[in-house]
Amino acid sequence: MNLHRTLFGGALFCMLALLSATVSALQIPGPLVDTQWLRDNLDKVSVLDVRMDIKSFMKKGRRAAAMNPCGVPSRQKGPRKTVGHIPGAVLVPWKKVTTKRKIEGKEIKALLPDKEAFERLMQKSGVDNDSALVITSKGDGVVHTALATRLYWTLKYFGFDNVALLDGGTAQWIKDKRKVEFGKPRRVGKGDFKATAERTELLASMEDVMKLAEQQPPEQLVDVRSTAEYLGLTASGKVAPEGKGHIPGAKSLPVTLFANAQGPATFYGKDQLRQVAALLEVDIEQPTVFMCTAGVFASLTWFATHEILGNRDTRVYDGSMHEWSHFGKPVVSMKIE
Repeated sequence: MNLHRTLFGGALFCMLALLSATVSALQIPGPLVDTQWLRDNLDKVSVLDVRMDIKSFMKKGRRAAAMNPCGVPSRQKGPRKTVGHIPGAVLVPWKKVTTKRKIEGKEIKALLPDKEAFERLMQKSGVDNDSALVITSKGDGVVHTALATRLYWTLKYFGFDNVALLDGGTAQWIKDKRKVEFGKPRRVGKGDFKATAERTELLASMEDVMKLAEQQPPEQLVDVRSTAEYLGLTASGKVAPEGKGHIPGAKSLPVTLFANAQGPATFYGKDQLRQVAALLEVDIEQPTVFMCTAGVFASLTWFATHEILGNRDTRVYDGSMHEWSHFGKPVVSMKIE
């Protein structure tokens, strides 16, 4: 009898301890965290570092010679690009975050991955369903921040909420004189991450955007590419040659107005974001679909409006101008709407 009581008591203690650990798991305080918060909680979170440039995660870099205004190298050294990584960070290669697939015989790139592929990526990165995640990037420019927001958006799409972005990324971490490490990515155990939802309300399809191009209200379409791309003066290589310009009815709000383009690419304040949008006649509180070249920069403006400013009626057009132009849909050039 005593033995049974002892075994039962031991099992009950373990169960309560496990329950307590689950309940006390760290809850991320909001969509953005700064380097001080991350330093104070580094042992309680998993840091995912998403990069295109894998070598910069591992190797120390050299400063390039600075250029004077005439384009001639000077004796002074230029700014050091971000190299190394936050201690314990797990490298997430950018090429794994999106996928390409054929739609009606046309290959469209940088699309949302299917559920199984994304589960494998997160499991390989050591992510559990009860993890507390902080996503970082190199942070040297807005493009790096967009890689991080795209991963964040994808996690949200598949039902994971206990996640934040490190404002300014690893560039801000280094600027604040925090410790960095070099070397190959550390090995992590396989996580148990499983997608718990598919939040289609965060995603806009080409069919959705076609309806917007015809009707517009009550939802607005916002193009966050550069003004030159919006006007059709230039275009990314992903855009079909005949697709220069913008989708009819789309408003222009360049992504570089959301975060510091000079780096570290920290987000501007809430009041500044609202003021900039108002100056360009974009109603930041209105239901909105954001688009760009291939849905990556659009995820940054979605993050700013949906997560920071609290407009829950915002979506990302995943295929964006890459898909739109390759299907020969109408475009408007040399016109601001």
